[in-house]
Amino acid sequence: MSIQEQKPHFGMLPYVAQGHMIPMMDLARLLAKRGLTISILTTPHNAGRFKFVVDRAIATGLDIHILHLKFPSSQVGLPDGCENFDMLSSSDDLVKMFRTIDMLKEQVEALLRQLKPSPTCFIADACFPSWATTVALKLHIPRILFYVTTCFSLLCRHVQRMICQELEAMASDTEYFVLPGLPDRIELTRAQFRGTPNGPSFDWSEFWDEMREAETEAFGAVVALKSWNLNTSKNTRKPQGKESDYSDKAERGNIGEHEYCLKWLDNKEPGSVVYVCLGSQAGLATSPLIELALGLEASSRPFIWVLKNASEESQKWLFEEKFEEGIKDRGLLIRGWAPQVLILSHPSVGAFFTHCGGNSTLEGIIAGLPMITWPVFSDHFCNEKLIVNVIKTGLRAGVEEPVILLEEDHDHEERVQVKNDEIKRVIEMLMDGGEEGNERRKRAKELGEMAKRAMEEGGSSYLNLTLFIQDVIAEQTLFAGPELSGGSS
Repeated sequence: MSIQEQKPHFGMLPYVAQGHMIPMMDLARLLAKRGLTISILTTPHNAGRFKFVVDRAIATGLDIHILHLKFPSSQVGLPDGCENFDMLSSSDDLVKMFRTIDMLKEQVEALLRQLKPSPTCFIADACFPSWATTVALKLHIPRILFYVTTCFSLLCRHVQRMICQELEAMASDTEYFVLPGLPDRIELTRAQFRGTPNGPSFDWSEFWDEMREAETEAFGAVVALKSWNLNTSKNTRKPQGKESDYSDKAERGNIGEHEYCLKWLDNKEPGSVVYVCLGSQAGLATSPLIELALGLEASSRPFIWVLKNASEESQKWLFEEKFEEGIKDRGLLIRGWAPQVLILSHPSVGAFFTHCGGNSTLEGIIAGLPMITWPVFSDHFCNEKLIVNVIKTGLRAGVEEPVILLEEDHDHEERVQVKNDEIKRVIEMLMDGGEEGNERRKRAKELGEMAKRAMEEGGSSYLNLTLFIQDVIAEQTLFAGPELSGGSS
């Protein structure tokens, strides 16, 4: 659908975290393809991560603009140019990053005032403080919350608010309880529900309270959408007629050595490879990492392991144990950026070992892959329940407790939640194993096909995006006021 009347102009504010930026950039291109003007407010470093993707989109005629925000890193004690959560090194830096985000309010308001034509709406990541909603209301612009999690996780959060008193009365963070009112039996602990323990330097409850305050005044919300129309086949590096689409997925969020790992996959049997990626934010402590390494090695399955944020101690163990030599051609370690979408769509990949982040959960579903779940923090435990208990396309590795983001790797022996023999068992059960493994792989494939149809023209997600645009345009006429136009309505 192309908007035929006055061209709508959507302002967008992505969060300064890789897993949040990627789906908002996807949404920006989907909206621009409907004939909308898109203005993205972000920092210079984060804009650079998507420069080539945006440049290609503009070259195809999409009306996308990037406006830079000066990120005041040095004012709070962060290094100049430190503009993304994946650039932080400690929990103290985490606190500084949140303070810096709070300082963006005046810049965002000034840029929104300068946009011409005036914005039809303002799509800001739901993790931004309530000031993002306040600014939009002040300027008479509908504020849209952008969530990168799943709808199921949002439903769980809604249930959590309904039973908050019961949760507070519980004696332990590790006691399981059943979420009421859901068709499937979903059990979580209070710590898993919250998504992260409160660390010594940061109280996460304040963060969640800010999000809830922003939600009460926002016009509406959109949950991350995925565009997936690349069919990768063996020995096909750049499908004819889809070169731009291939490059976008290869560089989705960063640029890495994608050609090498895809060629490595070309030499593996169909459905034989386990792809392991536990996200870009929290690295495993040394002992859990060793257990995972030993479990992958013992499984005798070929695997790709994206090994991010590994500590010096972990790297030392891998070197001294000659782990990479031991796995030889059967395993591939990627220490930098991995082209996850391309890897997941490769026919040699047979399972996804995932941390259950919102992006990875949806990408695994769309790829039609069964999943092994290893949640880390945030909404990961709710997404795990979606995968294992609701759509039934995966199996738990067995992680019980969330980690503290960017916590120092002390006393890591106490945090081993899953032993290597259990990791081996779950891999074998999903990849080789009997009726349950076969059923979950079958369901995963069927859901992948359904998800792809939903994004095609006439599909449910495609139609929902059309309705969203129409609703926002209709609502904007009610919001119209003097703030942006100097007194005229």
